[in-house]
Amino acid sequence: MSLIEELIAKHCPAGVPFMQLSEIAETVSGLGGKSKADFTEGNARYVSYKNVFANLAINQQSADFVKVAPTERQNRLKIGDVVFTGSSETADEVGMSSVVLSEPIEPLYLNSFCFALRFFDSALLDPSFCKYLFRGASVRKLIEKSASGVTRINVSKERFMKIRIPVPPIEVQREIAKTLDLFTELEAELEAELEAELEARRKQYTFYRDQLLTFTERERERERRIRWARMTEICLKTQTIRWPQVGDKEFAYIDLTSVDRQTHAIGETQTINAKSAPSRAQQVVKSDDVLFGTTRPTLMRYCSIPDEFDGQICSTGYCVLRPDTGQVHPRWIFHLVSSTAFLKYVDENQRGAGYPAIADSALMNWEVPIPSMAEQERIVGVLDKFEALVNDLSSGLPAEINGRRQQYEHYRDRLLTFQEAG
Repeated sequence: MSLIEELIAKHCPAGVPFMQLSEIAETVSGLGGKSKADFTEGNARYVSYKNVFANLAINQQSADFVKVAPTERQNRLKIGDVVFTGSSETADEVGMSSVVLSEPIEPLYLNSFCFALRFFDSALLDPSFCKYLFRGASVRKLIEKSASGVTRINVSKERFMKIRIPVPPIEVQREIAKTLDLFTELEAELEAELEAELEARRKQYTFYRDQLLTFTERERERERRIRWARMTEICLKTQTIRWPQVGDKEFAYIDLTSVDRQTHAIGETQTINAKSAPSRAQQVVKSDDVLFGTTRPTLMRYCSIPDEFDGQICSTGYCVLRPDTGQVHPRWIFHLVSSTAFLKYVDENQRGAGYPAIADSALMNWEVPIPSMAEQERIVGVLDKFEALVNDLSSGLPAEINGRRQQYEHYRDRLLTFQEAG
């Protein structure tokens, strides 16, 4: 019998009490009345949305500052507060939690897109235990159910406060937190090693791809075998769908998060029709079209449309690049969009602060090399084979990384599953 099992048998043999959040805590809101200018050259530290989302425990040393006048009445975070993201683009990412593990040595504020849970009795729940409890599968499912929305998923605080959580004896909480801290540290070390190896393989592929797609001015002039053209000159016009004319026909909808950033493959899609289509579902895609996300958070997401998605619909958040196969190989544009030169061009031409974006017109104005069709076929053939090889070599690493995460989550969730008393 493990020490945790012994503690449970000793302190709560008949089960663990479950309590509704509204009975044991209150919510604390984030900053109010702030403008964009207040987050420039600020004088007080605050916890950003990203800080909450990315960390089990709040990073109190993050370089996020806001202007707060001495006379302002703004809520400050305290030790033991559990902070939650109030909204997200997807239900499975809404309400992510992070805990204030130590008393802030200076005033610490919270961004307006999050809220905190503050317990009436600070001795009821150990902060380190809360790190894992509110990210465990059982509580996460309840948090997801408390949220709703279409384009943006928001937590309803009224429903959130009705969530019931297990409150085991403090001795049990501390031993579970101690065990999970050790397991988390080990899992993070192993995952970092695998991520480093995977990143090295991707860099190797990027280097060789950029070498094949780089043409010097000398090559441009010599025998005129390399011509240059703007993207708009080698892409065909695309069309938008006319929903009133399609009847009850259904389509696969490639939305803002369907394209994987690493593999550039299309994952989950929604099935839509004229009645259920979101307002952004407008563009008809064809085989070999290249989609490129032009606005954050989808900026830099790109893919080539496979045959099974021919004639389907994508979001207006993507620019659709349709190759003119009379001038370029169907895969030529995809590999150009993958190049470091293109990503640099996008970075230099994006505009906006909160949600940087590149205009479709700027993207279509990018000048690209067009070698002979035979040369394009040669380069595309090499890059396709190399990409397949790298993906095959890399497939084992992401699978192993995912396997380790699942192993950790399974172990964590087992420790956080309790029989309810009574």
